[in-house]
Amino acid sequence: MTRQPVLTIAGSDCSGGAGIQADIKTITVLGGYGMSAITALTAQNTIAVQGILPVPADFLKQQLESICSDIPPLAVKIGMVYDIPQIQTIVEVIQRYQLPHVVVDPVMIATSGTNLIRTEAVQVLETKLLPLASLITPNIPEAQAMTGLEITSPGQMEQAAAALSRAYGTAILLKGGHCVCTSNDLLYCDGEPTWIPGQKIPTDNTHGTGCTLSSAIAVFLAQGFSLEHSVRRAKNYITHTIQAGLTLGHGNGPIAHNYRIGEVM
Repeated sequence: MTRQPVLTIAGSDCSGGAGIQADIKTITVLGGYGMSAITALTAQNTIAVQGILPVPADFLKQQLESICSDIPPLAVKIGMVYDIPQIQTIVEVIQRYQLPHVVVDPVMIATSGTNLIRTEAVQVLETKLLPLASLITPNIPEAQAMTGLEITSPGQMEQAAAALSRAYGTAILLKGGHCVCTSNDLLYCDGEPTWIPGQKIPTDNTHGTGCTLSSAIAVFLAQGFSLEHSVRRAKNYITHTIQAGLTLGHGNGPIAHNYRIGEVM
């Protein structure tokens, strides 16, 4: 049996909808072998983030060294990183082990509005970590914060994605889920924009969609698919997890990562 090892570096979501838990579910159901290095424990649910306990950078380094020295990942997804020492540690490990297919989901603010990264760490994230990525997957609010540009139209999405690609020297997937009428994503790579059409699904249960999408892309890259094909396959998967209509919690509920397994059972 062959399973491509995929590493997720992110925070833990005790309610299971986002973060490490969403990543491991995604990697597993899509046929990869999931490994994790946890950056923070969070107390959160579908309503809000109640608390954050960051992992010390030296212990994060121990996790990463344990993984990379024994089971080198074929792709890496990076989500929540909390402070400067953590970012510096991740950068060091990526460079030392020459980790391939690094997909960075620049998680800065939770859906509930809680800051998930220290303010002083944002600049280090942008100058040290993002340039090492193969793909960065911001949503529209994150792209607006990173570029200072207003994004309310497809043309402005292309302008922002181009600016981010130039700034970090990497491919950009600008997610369109915050658009009112559509859910089209924009893949900007090597100076060329490619639109990935998406269906707008009327639901509030979208907790963890960003984590899930970036993890799915990492899995498909590890399996040898091209970047565009990986993005399209991941987009198809995330659409089905939302369409499944899972209803849990009293707030912004999770998606059905295991909808296929549920159908079989």
